[in-house]
Amino acid sequence: MILDASPTSAGRLRSAARRTPADPSLALPRYELRAHYFGPAETGLEVWQLPSPATPTLTAPMRVAGLRGRNLELVDHRITRRLRQAGVPFEAPALRLPRAWPLPEDMALTLGLLFRALAPMRSRDNLRNVVEGIEAMGKEEAAYWLGMAMHRKNPRRVLSALRILLTVPRPRLHPLLAAARTR
Repeated sequence: MILDASPTSAGRLRSAARRTPADPSLALPRYELRAHYFGPAETGLEVWQLPSPATPTLTAPMRVAGLRGRNLELVDHRITRRLRQAGVPFEAPALRLPRAWPLPEDMALTLGLLFRALAPMRSRDNLRNVVEGIEAMGKEEAAYWLGMAMHRKNPRRVLSALRILLTVPRPRLHPLLAAARTR
């Protein structure tokens, strides 16, 4: 067999390779949800971004966000419901081993932003308002806020601004009315 090494045949081989359809899943970033057991009634969830052809600068898995403890318990039912709606085969980690599930991009963005925003919060009412606001966001808006929270110099300021935008302000009382209520 004689191989033709002319420039035109090499060009035909390259163009034929370019015409083959690529796997569409290679064009998207990959994410996964990891669950860790820390003790009785203490489970933590984390969103990780995995290396993929869509993210060539990412060479190792990168933690996007995580949530555990009281704040996770308060929103666990909402997270489980959204994961089931998205078709993620998530079940509460009954085993005491770390578990991982692949996540679609829009779900990973929403959960990453949710975990980052809720981690330092204490007020149940404000927590509920922030969860409802983040769940109502579209993919682009969640990606914008998560990108700002991950790549800005002061991410706490970005998350604080988001919390302020999503919480309902309390009506201010006149100082005399406030003093009368405390009596």
